[in-house]
Amino acid sequence: MVREFNESQPIYRQLRDRVVAMMLDGGLKEGDPLPSVRQVAAELTVNPLTVLKGYQELVDEELIEKRRGLGMFVKAGASKLLLKAEREKFLTEEWPRVYAMVQRLGLSAEELLRVGAKAAKKGALEL
Repeated sequence: MVREFNESQPIYRQLRDRVVAMMLDGGLKEGDPLPSVRQVAAELTVNPLTVLKGYQELVDEELIEKRRGLGMFVKAGASKLLLKAEREKFLTEEWPRVYAMVQRLGLSAEELLRVGAKAAKKGALEL
């Protein structure tokens, strides 16, 4: 996990979002264990309660489950549920702002697709 945090939202929320990104990117699959609270806290030099709070949000969202004595694991069906929720969040919260900016700048769909394809190709080469 990336060690840097921004000040725009609480650290526990940023931790939650990082785990979500790992799930969406395929880094964490259904049934995979999450790193332990202590391990993440030590690695990122944050309070273990902060990590636990971030994990608890994922439990509350039914994306991960606690297994007593074993740790926390990505739940079966979590990827599908997460993708649906994140798409909805993007379409209702982020897309309207992006669309308004596209309109203000007078960008065409063709231009956006061309630049996006170029950026995706460049990103693939860097991996």
